[in-house]
Amino acid sequence: MADLLFYTFAFLTLACAALVVINKNAVNAAMFLIVSLVGVAGLFVLLDAALLAFVLLLVYAGAVVALFLFIIMLLDTTPGAMKPFKAATMIASTVGGALLVVGVLSLYHRAQFPAAAAPVAAPTLKAYAEQLFTTYLLPVQVVGFMLLIAMLGVIVLSKKFAVPEDVS
Repeated sequence: MADLLFYTFAFLTLACAALVVINKNAVNAAMFLIVSLVGVAGLFVLLDAALLAFVLLLVYAGAVVALFLFIIMLLDTTPGAMKPFKAATMIASTVGGALLVVGVLSLYHRAQFPAAAAPVAAPTLKAYAEQLFTTYLLPVQVVGFMLLIAMLGVIVLSKKFAVPEDVS
């Protein structure tokens, strides 16, 4: 059952991430990003990292993508004609792709030939969660209120106010 859930969440994540990249409508792309993040959160739950799944959904799907949507609505983007790629864009894309290949190959090499290192005692996720919700509770709430204020500000700024005609 866990394998079926893994493949389902992995397919959901990858398919929606591809749709984010190829979609021409910015609002639809943001919605596919939310679904892709839900798939990643499902993978975290399968790894018994429910706190990470919760934080991912709360921070990214709940706040960041909502701000993306408000900014998209504020800018009132409409899909237009595609512009041709510039030479600098092609060079940067090639360099970025090469760096991605080098990174994947280095991770594969490291997995095949692990270095003999002493185990490091790392703090657990439970310790981070306890500090987050005890010691740093006030900063977390302040950040939440700041995001709320930013969203309200975008809503107010995006409203199109009717300009009264000059009656003379």
